[in-house]
Order: sequence, then C-alpha cells, then structure tokens
Amino acid sequence: MDISDLHARGLRRRQKMFGEVDVAKRMAAAGDFGTPLQNIINAYVYGDVWERNGLSDQIRSLVMLGITAASSKPAEFRVHAKGALANGCTAAQVQDVLLLVAMYCGIPAAIETSKIAAEVFGEAAPEG
Repeated sequence: MDISDLHARGLRRRQKMFGEVDVAKRMAAAGDFGTPLQNIINAYVYGDVWERNGLSDQIRSLVMLGITAASSKPAEFRVHAKGALANGCTAAQVQDVLLLVAMYCGIPAAIETSKIAAEVFGEAAPEG
C-alpha cells in the first residue's frame, strides 16, 4: 500500500475514533511545523498499526490508556479515553487498566488519569 493510501485510511480511522472536528483541530494546531508529524501519525499509527488484525479496537484503546497513564501523558490519555469510549470500552475496563497502572507504575500515575477518565466516561456506572 502506498503512503497516500495509508494516510487516507489512517485519517478515516482517526476521524471515526475522535471525530472529524477534533482531528481537524489537532492537525491545525500542529501548524506547518507539525504537519509532517501529523502525516506520519495518520499514515503509520492509524493507517497501519491501528488497522492490523491482531487486536480488537477495544483492546488497542485499553493498551493506549495504560501506556499514556503509565508515561504520565494526561493530554494524550484524554484523547485516547475519548477514543476508547468511541471504540466501545466500558468504564469498568478503564478502571481496571488504571488499577493495573497504579499497582505496577505507582499510584501517582493513576490519580490524574482516573479523574480524566471519570470526566470522559461521565456518570456511567462501572459494568463488571
């Protein structure tokens, strides 16, 4: 598959997960300097890796939440929490991911992201 096809496929997936408006805002905020990085994100992150068949979209989203929480990236956690919701993840699944993060990476890594997850998932009662 050529790079323009990967880019188009990735942009479609990204828009499906995060919404056309949010993706457009993120890409515009990157400006001219950040455009090459946004193109790489669209083509390789979402057009290639997210399109693989080994994991479901829900599992990929949960993995991303664990990674962004563990690496103290709350802004990216918020983005991926919204994507996880769009991909059908439940509040209970996200809580379990954050409990794992707390146990293996430390309580502070899970505190802020737990607040963000509660905001994103609203008042949804944990399903378990």
